[in-house]
Amino acid sequence: MKLAGTARCAVRTPQRGLPTAMKLPTHQRLPHDVPLWVDPSKADYFITVCCKQRGKNQLAHRTLAKAILETVKHRNAQGIWYAHLMLLMPDHVHLLLSFPGKEKRIQTIVSKWKEWTAKTLKIEWQRDFFEHRLRKEETFREKADYILANPVRTGLVKESEDWPYVFIAEPW
Repeated sequence: MKLAGTARCAVRTPQRGLPTAMKLPTHQRLPHDVPLWVDPSKADYFITVCCKQRGKNQLAHRTLAKAILETVKHRNAQGIWYAHLMLLMPDHVHLLLSFPGKEKRIQTIVSKWKEWTAKTLKIEWQRDFFEHRLRKEETFREKADYILANPVRTGLVKESEDWPYVFIAEPW
């Protein structure tokens, strides 16, 4: 290979006739540890859990959706978490959660839910999940509106109220 460009911004170009090996990006495991100065029992979290196979409707089926909803309600009733909002998309789940008075790590609580639903409901989840603690500058309502608009943005329904696979807790 020969270098083209300047030393400051070099671009590698392959020699004629030699194949180039393209290295695929590897996904980095992100820590789910809450900073020491944050009390997890007083924070709200935006969590997304994705199915292993994306782009295929695996979750938005009436019977399965009802069963997933029941697991969320059960965890609310047991005080494991408090799901303010849960929305099922065909290949992922969005949750707005809080963890009142829990000593367990958020990673453990969500992973146990994934494990139970995988074994019981035969859902194949991706290895990890996306978790974002809502900061002071972010409003809870803005994140909820973003989640509720997801089926509209993806063209599944015209109005967010028409999407049947949503759970909103009482009290909010």
